[in-house]
Amino acid sequence: MTLLAWRFAALLIAALSLGPSFAHLLEAPPRLKVWSPELWREATVFNGQFKLFGVLGGPLDAGAIVVVGALAFLMRHDRPGFWLALAAAVLFAASLAVWLSVVAPANSVLATWKPGPIPPDFAIVRNRWETGHIVIATIKIAAFSALALAVAWPSSPRT
Repeated sequence: MTLLAWRFAALLIAALSLGPSFAHLLEAPPRLKVWSPELWREATVFNGQFKLFGVLGGPLDAGAIVVVGALAFLMRHDRPGFWLALAAAVLFAASLAVWLSVVAPANSVLATWKPGPIPPDFAIVRNRWETGHIVIATIKIAAFSALALAVAWPSSPRT
């Protein structure tokens, strides 16, 4: 696989990883300020609004770390492109760490909710879930920006 192909693959998988996270970011204001607790719970927990985010998102997030990390390795002689690609890989890994430490525990609680009255911990769990996704999107925007700069930066001449 050529370096050009690795650059393309890294940009594509990184963009696909960023897409759902950016969607979460755009959806957050009305979900936090306008939606009733009942609507939030129905859409998020009971009606599978985000099912494909999980099914596709996990592999895309892991793939972004691996492919961008491989690109950084392939660019190891190309400075500052290497450092930018490495920063992108580290940031994609950080976004996954935030998902594991913030969103996944909230998902575990959401999985226990049943139809009926709104749980007493609703606001805490919802805010943790939404805030985690906002942080993840912000990190991924920084990661994608670093990757785009790494790919666009002119290669340095080899000595």
